[in-house]
Amino acid sequence: MFHRKGLALACAVLSASSQYAFASSQSESKGFLEDSDLKLLLRNANFNRDYKNHTNDAKVWGQGFIGTFQSGFTQGAIGVGVDAYGLLGVKLDSGRGTNYKAFFDTDSDGHPVDDLSEAGAALKLRISNTVLLYGNQFPSMPVLAYDDSRLLPQAFTGTLITSKEIEGLELNVGRFTADSPMGDSARDPNRLKSIDVIGGTYAVTDGLSVAAYHSDVEDTYKKYYGNVNYTIAVAESQALNFDFNIYRTDYANGSQAALDFGGDGVNDTNTIWSLAAKYSVGPHAFIVAHQRNSGDAGYAYDYGDGGSTIYVANSYYSDFNLKDERSWQLSYELDFAEFGVPGLTYKTAYVRGSNIDAGGEQDGTEREFFNQVKYVVQEGSLKDMSFKLRNSIYRADRDVGPNLDEIRAIIEYPLDIL
Repeated sequence: MFHRKGLALACAVLSASSQYAFASSQSESKGFLEDSDLKLLLRNANFNRDYKNHTNDAKVWGQGFIGTFQSGFTQGAIGVGVDAYGLLGVKLDSGRGTNYKAFFDTDSDGHPVDDLSEAGAALKLRISNTVLLYGNQFPSMPVLAYDDSRLLPQAFTGTLITSKEIEGLELNVGRFTADSPMGDSARDPNRLKSIDVIGGTYAVTDGLSVAAYHSDVEDTYKKYYGNVNYTIAVAESQALNFDFNIYRTDYANGSQAALDFGGDGVNDTNTIWSLAAKYSVGPHAFIVAHQRNSGDAGYAYDYGDGGSTIYVANSYYSDFNLKDERSWQLSYELDFAEFGVPGLTYKTAYVRGSNIDAGGEQDGTEREFFNQVKYVVQEGSLKDMSFKLRNSIYRADRDVGPNLDEIRAIIEYPLDIL
């Protein structure tokens, strides 16, 4: 089995690399309580998606409470600890016909619930610089990434080993068997069978890093991911960065994911890649990116591998991941710190996708104009409080998707309780 081989590999790496390890995190442990922290994130989120056909608009406003506890590790050769979380979402405004299920699930009458809550915990063990986490958790890897872009985060249940025995190298091996999506307090409403993951990242130099991952969502698809990120210092306060990402997906026969993205359900495959070039000069950054899809179907995700499992350049409201799609992006970023307003940032982007095989007589197109402004309070009693406003204007051919305008307004205030 994949997960047994993966766990064996992690143990072998730990044993073989111990002689090359830098300082052991476990040897520096102060204790279960001494290294623990308790945090509460207050998140107020307003979501408005206006479909231009004037039907099925999504309008919802909620207050989220995200509490997280991370204990330290007990002292000794093997450290023991616990991570836990508690989630509460309270509906402030919504209604039948305009609810957005990623915020609040609906009851049997089709009305959004007034509130939802969830709690989870995980046991953790640490040897040297290797941690085993078993239970409810928030994995963040290119082939399994939890979604935290709405009111409350998505969570997974399973086992994850993270090893950092060699400086600059991080290895991950895991197996997960339950998915608790955003807006739903049930532990596994989508009945995830299993997802196995293995991979890692390596910082070759200060400016060059590489990554490779593999995952297997049972009876759905297998994925392979690669990344190369390279930064060149051009001059003082100037740099050029290249970021290359690629996924290869082998769909299981009869997979609904393949059918939903234009495949025929028989030996479907997909390859999606993106290359972004970013030139930074002082507070300014200019980005150009190209992204391309090929194969029997488009690139599918969120079928057990999390709503954020798409580490490609042209991912905003649309992910420009449809069958045979090719897309270009031009974007600009500005940091206002140099102009006397630290904490204030702005980003705008335009992405256009073409050559889409949407089943019509002609190739389809889609385009998106994206804007986001964010401010983080730098000092005072409200330090670290953030305000984010983002807007997407999306237009597409009829066979590709509905036209819409979307606005997301999110206010977050983190509190360190312990």
